[in-house]
Amino acid sequence: MSRLRPLLLLLFAALGTLLAGAVPVSAHAALTGSDPQQGSVVEQAPSQVSLTFSEKIALSDGAVRVYDPKGKQVDTGDISDLGGNSYGVELHAGLPDGTFTVTYQVVSADSHPVSGAFTFSIGAPSKTTVAVPEQSVGGGAVGGLYGFARYLSYAGFILLVGGAAFVLACWQRGAGVRPVQRLVVSGWLTLTTATLAMLLLRGSYTGSGKLGDIFDLDLLGQVLQTKTGAALVSRLLLLAAAALFIAVLFGAYARRDEETEDAEDAEDAEDAEDAEESAEDADSLRRDLTFGLAIGGGVVAAGLAASWAMAEHASTGIQTGLSMPLDVLHLLAVAAWLGGLVTLLVSLFRAPADAQIETAAVRRFSRVAFGSVLVLAATGIYQSWRQVGTWSALTGTAYGQLLLVKIGLVAVLVGIAWISRRWTARLAETPAAVETVVEEKEPAAARTSGGGDGSERAAQLARQRAAMTAAREKRIRNADPGRTGLRRSVLAEAGVAVVLLAVTTALTSAEPGRTVEEAKAANAAVAQDSDPSGALTLDIPFDTGGKNGKGVARLELDPARVGANEMHIYVQGSDGKAFDIPEVKIAFTQEAKKIGPLPVVPDRIATGHWTANGVQIPMAGDWKIEVTVRTSDIDQVTVSKNAQIG
Repeated sequence: MSRLRPLLLLLFAALGTLLAGAVPVSAHAALTGSDPQQGSVVEQAPSQVSLTFSEKIALSDGAVRVYDPKGKQVDTGDISDLGGNSYGVELHAGLPDGTFTVTYQVVSADSHPVSGAFTFSIGAPSKTTVAVPEQSVGGGAVGGLYGFARYLSYAGFILLVGGAAFVLACWQRGAGVRPVQRLVVSGWLTLTTATLAMLLLRGSYTGSGKLGDIFDLDLLGQVLQTKTGAALVSRLLLLAAAALFIAVLFGAYARRDEETEDAEDAEDAEDAEDAEESAEDADSLRRDLTFGLAIGGGVVAAGLAASWAMAEHASTGIQTGLSMPLDVLHLLAVAAWLGGLVTLLVSLFRAPADAQIETAAVRRFSRVAFGSVLVLAATGIYQSWRQVGTWSALTGTAYGQLLLVKIGLVAVLVGIAWISRRWTARLAETPAAVETVVEEKEPAAARTSGGGDGSERAAQLARQRAAMTAAREKRIRNADPGRTGLRRSVLAEAGVAVVLLAVTTALTSAEPGRTVEEAKAANAAVAQDSDPSGALTLDIPFDTGGKNGKGVARLELDPARVGANEMHIYVQGSDGKAFDIPEVKIAFTQEAKKIGPLPVVPDRIATGHWTANGVQIPMAGDWKIEVTVRTSDIDQVTVSKNAQIG
């Protein structure tokens, strides 16, 4: 037991790291634009406020609110989907001049809460603005509890699926070993409890963040109507099927395995012909039961993994049709490797002396683990590219940095696994059997005649027998040096795996690097760098969809005033270098006044540099600037951003 203490310490350290990183939780959808723009001044009151996010979001009544300078809510509360990733809320008529505050609290497509606020002004900025409400969504005590439950759900899934797979694929005799049974059942209980907790916490986690709202039935009803709620309920239904699977695995299957062994042992009896026939029948039944459990268990395990894939990272972004099944495969490979590793650790440390794991079973798991690592490498590389996208996002975002830590831990884990494989090669063909002759003597406490309490003597005798049994089992377990070395290396693997699981859970709560980069580019596109002359600069990212079709078009308008302006367009590729493309076109539109589009065809003066003089802006206001970029004969895209001119 003393050798398990370092693993427990690592577990608590990892959980502490997880909880420390769970507050606040990073959102996975970012606000990339709005109309009116953040900080802008419009001449007339808009009829609605629109918000554009980097991905689809889930909305509810009151998710977007608009307050006037005195703090009065001026929106109608009716939120509409404007197409794409844009959403609008209608405003009341007759709004006064001054600074208005827009707050939003929504849920991104990958189930994470998003909140924020910005301001715009009508006529001119006012001296007073409404105080922005505290945004506690996804954080606080509820956020910490939800993150802890998320960690436990992953851990329970790994123990449940990995432990059951280890028994079926590597060590079928383990179905009758009590410590292995307790491990798998503990995985089921952990996953079930964590799922129920997440279901109860979900409404408060994405809403008020108050502990008192955890048992609000109205909130629970709303959660059940969301994609995440459906995924959690599906997981609970699958866990009911998993309970039946466990009952068969450790009930009928374990008994069938014992009957098969008894029949094989009986082959040396006098009635050899009947014994051989009985052994063949038992072996056939065991194979059929193993096949049925493998098929049924595989379906349940894949369904459990899909309950994550359908509601989190894999369900949104690019190539979801490919990423979701690969995410399921990735989770199953993680469970087969790490769950099997923990089961092997328990078997090596806690299995009774007369039920030591066979060398052949250890070697089978070594092959399973090697295959799982290959699957993890292939699916992990794809998912990393999908979530990160660029080298700069890998090193310059929290998600990318966590991913680098995870890669480092996996490398350490693989290195220790290589040492474990070397110890596996040194194992004896059968578990060491040390014959310990114990002289059956009546303990002194029992031989003492007269006086004393009989129950006390019986307890002392039981303690002596337990100590002798424990010492005997320890001598048997330590008789093979190969097993001693294997236990140490597997213990080290399990310790690293605990920390790795904490980092993986943190990754699910971190904003993907690709989203961070896209949000930065979008925010830069609407940022205006005003010099003393009033020049306007916009960075507008584009993607024509063709080969090498990604880049950024920088538009500079000087002096960005009513009348004639000088315009420059600098086109850069994804590598930051000047991008030689065949055509760029610009159009200006003021939708409020129904002016435009006013086309401008700039002249190419150098690689990636286009210019136009005398660009006429007829009046001040909020202008929509459309940039059409053509990178080949067939690859073309039009992107737009709004800007205040004049």
